[in-house]
Amino acid sequence: MGRNTRKRRTPLATKAIAASAALALGGGGLVWANFYASADEDNGWSNRTTATAGQVATIDCPDVGQQISEVPDQARGEVDGELATLDQQITEAYQRLAATRDAQVRDASFVQNTILGPLKDRRQVIIDRIQLEINRAGGSAPEQLDGLSPCTGKPAETTDGEQDQNGDGQQDGDQNGDGQQDDGQQGDGQQDGGQQDGGDQNQGGDGQEGDGEQGNGGQAGNGPVAADFQDITTVQPNTRNLPNGLAANGRSGSRGSFTTKCGTNSNDNHNTDNVIVAPGVTNGAHHLHDYVGNQNNDAFASDEDLAAADTTCQNQGDRSSYFWPVLRLQDGSQDFDQNNAGGGTEGNVGKILEPKVAQLKFVGNRTGRVVAMPRALRIITGDAKAFVNGLANANTAWTCTGFEDRQLTDKYPLCPDGSDVVRLSKFQSCWDGQNIDSANHRTHVAFVQANGACPNGFQAIPQLQVRLVYEVPTPTVENGVVQNPFAVDTFPEQLHKPITDHNDFINFFSQRTMNKMVNCINSGRKCQ
Repeated sequence: MGRNTRKRRTPLATKAIAASAALALGGGGLVWANFYASADEDNGWSNRTTATAGQVATIDCPDVGQQISEVPDQARGEVDGELATLDQQITEAYQRLAATRDAQVRDASFVQNTILGPLKDRRQVIIDRIQLEINRAGGSAPEQLDGLSPCTGKPAETTDGEQDQNGDGQQDGDQNGDGQQDDGQQGDGQQDGGQQDGGDQNQGGDGQEGDGEQGNGGQAGNGPVAADFQDITTVQPNTRNLPNGLAANGRSGSRGSFTTKCGTNSNDNHNTDNVIVAPGVTNGAHHLHDYVGNQNNDAFASDEDLAAADTTCQNQGDRSSYFWPVLRLQDGSQDFDQNNAGGGTEGNVGKILEPKVAQLKFVGNRTGRVVAMPRALRIITGDAKAFVNGLANANTAWTCTGFEDRQLTDKYPLCPDGSDVVRLSKFQSCWDGQNIDSANHRTHVAFVQANGACPNGFQAIPQLQVRLVYEVPTPTVENGVVQNPFAVDTFPEQLHKPITDHNDFINFFSQRTMNKMVNCINSGRKCQ
């Protein structure tokens, strides 16, 4: 079986980043050198200003990692590090973009000459190194990597609604045709027009001014904006415009389910790492994650570390890791990470919200039986960079309790009184039968097709369905301005767009518990 284990990575695994990022020595250790800093400029996040109409709002760079489907095992560590360097370069370029609005007004060529041009050159160095590492290890680097170094700017007036495929911002409701997905609260059906019911009406923390949206909005000036929100009562039930995230289960085939109860992260287990995408790289995610289940998940955790870790799951046979970006209320307040990388220093600000419900349920396949998931199988569903990458890997569903047959993909929901915000994720549930991961972290698994069947060469495994419920004050939207918005953590250049929501899973069920799950699902029983 491909990639059966991952060895524990030491901090030396970040050497690719250190070598690639023009690190400077200072204070007795290695520190990031700011590629774009000038003698008279402070590039800290606190110095940023929001884009206005006509200015470049954010940076759109091709996702190099998604173009690499095969990497020899001996080159994986180096390539992972180089890809993390590309992310760091984009973060620094966006911070430079946000901190130089006055200069951009004075010089129409400023963005191209001092941000995008240098970024292209530095990206090309890393891309060349990736190709060299793959080829040197006996692989064949994709030819299309040569054209992925240039980045473009997204203007402020075109950032809102970019990802609404059919103009309605809607995703599917329950694919099983049974309406409510769980015993969520029923709303009162009254439309509130987006008015907040009580709560602190902070007027200074949203980064927006005047009549209508100003630039990127948000408490840190990088989103969200009013156009990122939609009243859930205006959404049509049972509609869909994303191909990903169909429910695999139905009224035929393997109809059982297995629910694991792992809490809501009440113990505040957070970090900004991502051991799947950027193993060995501190702050590889550039946003904060909630973790439930496995308690030893960080950038340097090996499969052995994860297998031996404590778990918050009631069933001690489940040491799997479940993690997702935190949701924050941008009410002008700050949380523990306001001065941390991946937190406030990268535009992820506001009060971290703990889910009131975190339901983790595994279901079957409506066309037949499922097989056991392999130990250490890694699955990422959704795309943290979907705002600039497009919809190929996007898998979002935002809704409200009592309205869960009405779902949004590229909008946050404005819920009526008595109704809570809901995030839904239906994972890929088709496995290639060989690999626990792939170079782009996508191709070893697949979503079910429209008829519920797996693509050729894949076999059905239990589908993880995650349902997160949050008690959030409904933001106020008036005159094109949103006050006290909530938003998911993102890479800074993704502007807190709801389309970037995603969810991660690493399987560390004991073999006994996994066998129980498969038996329950295939026999049509509901187990936990």
